[in-house]
Amino acid sequence: MNVLSNFVLGAPASNGASSYSGIILIILMVALMYFFMIRPQQKQRKQHQEMMNELHPGDEVVTIGRMHGKIDSINQSDRTVTLDCEGIYLTFDMVAIARVVKRAGTEEETTSKAADSASTAADETSAATSAEAVASSAASEEAPASSAADSDSAEKK
Repeated sequence: MNVLSNFVLGAPASNGASSYSGIILIILMVALMYFFMIRPQQKQRKQHQEMMNELHPGDEVVTIGRMHGKIDSINQSDRTVTLDCEGIYLTFDMVAIARVVKRAGTEEETTSKAADSASTAADETSAATSAEAVASSAASEEAPASSAADSDSAEKK
């Protein structure tokens, strides 16, 4: 702590090791700033650029102004996107696209996945019902046997 206050206040260092600690402190602060501020921003910018490169007509997107629409056309030379917002065609810069809600062509996949999950849920439900039926029949078979045993023990007493 004393080294930090000496460095900030500009006090002369008492030995050579203390002068190096100030330089190390500055390098450490720059490194922390890089890893906590600059690097995550670069990753985010790279992900956004990849998303922009994968845009296709028919994709449903949300703009940075929270407007929802479907991509009608893309102009790569001007870096613009024309969105169809319920019959109204609006032109935006590509950087105005915040996220892709649904990719074009995934509607069929989504429908088939929903049908598969529904059939799987029905299979699981029928399996659970049959397991409950087996358990209840086993319980009903055990009940008379235990009641007969109870009646025999009661008669012996």
